[in-house]
Amino acid sequence: MRGIQVKKYVTGPSDLTVTDLPDPTPSPDQYLIAIHASATNFFDLLQIRGKYQHQPTLPWISGSEFSGVILRTPSSLPSGRSPKFAVGDKVFGASQGGYATKVAAAEHSLRPVPKGWSFFDSAGLFVTAPTSYAALVTRAHVKKGDYVLIHAAAGGVGLAAVQIAKAFGAIVIATAGTKHKLDVAKAYGADHVVDYNQSSWPDEVKKLTPKGRGVDIVFDPVGMIAPSIKCIAWNGRLLVIGFAAGEIEKIAMNRVLLKNISIVGLHWGMYTTMEPETVEKVWEGLFELMELGKFKGTCFTDKEFVGLESVPDALKALGARETWGKVVVKVPQEGQSKI
Repeated sequence: MRGIQVKKYVTGPSDLTVTDLPDPTPSPDQYLIAIHASATNFFDLLQIRGKYQHQPTLPWISGSEFSGVILRTPSSLPSGRSPKFAVGDKVFGASQGGYATKVAAAEHSLRPVPKGWSFFDSAGLFVTAPTSYAALVTRAHVKKGDYVLIHAAAGGVGLAAVQIAKAFGAIVIATAGTKHKLDVAKAYGADHVVDYNQSSWPDEVKKLTPKGRGVDIVFDPVGMIAPSIKCIAWNGRLLVIGFAAGEIEKIAMNRVLLKNISIVGLHWGMYTTMEPETVEKVWEGLFELMELGKFKGTCFTDKEFVGLESVPDALKALGARETWGKVVVKVPQEGQSKI
């Protein structure tokens, strides 16, 4: 197969190269998958530099999210279970080694490609979609009529959150830092958009709510909880999704008491260990929205990235905040033209 192997930590994506490598050897409980598309993530940028909290033992193949076709099924599953997927089935998922033409993955890390979806669109589903659904539905209990403020709404989790909130009947106020990204959020269903580079953005958000009462839910993957308290309603819920801005906030807790609000965290990656039954419920909810046409792919389409050789450029664009949604690289099969 071909892939991007990291033999030593690099300074950035430009140092990544594609080489010929042995095919993965799946363990007895793993599938072998031919990758047709790979999605990029910010943690890939950290991992190749040795800066991520989960670092595989060198050497390893970079990348995680993908979509593709089952080539081989597990030879042995716990309790003698039969595999859910068969050879030829289309799947998406996540497993170390996504920047390659083949990957090995466990069953719990795979889902079937939704009906009518392409490899391109489904490659970017596995991380962002359930994160946003679990945050808004499982943790914040979003409902019809709620006013929901979504920060960085043109990002991968942001565009997923916009669609999920709208599907549950909420009024969505989206923030972003450029006109183009605000336009993207609007195209995905946001009712109102606000530029968070303007210092008055909390006041602008409040003006968009009934009698200026503020929003019911704040969805924050950036690190904007402190200023968001200025525009949250009584009994509001602040969802801590991530810290894309790079700093961990310190909050004056008296403000939490005075407004009778809740700060709610989400560590989606731990649900497989701590609440596996919730993982299934989240995916059931997402697939229902997809079948109803209320959730669509969030892949960046301003520029096309084709072939593993384009992964460095895709990661550079992602790191420079030049993109929106999920940046996905199309992976032609070995021997197939990139055209």
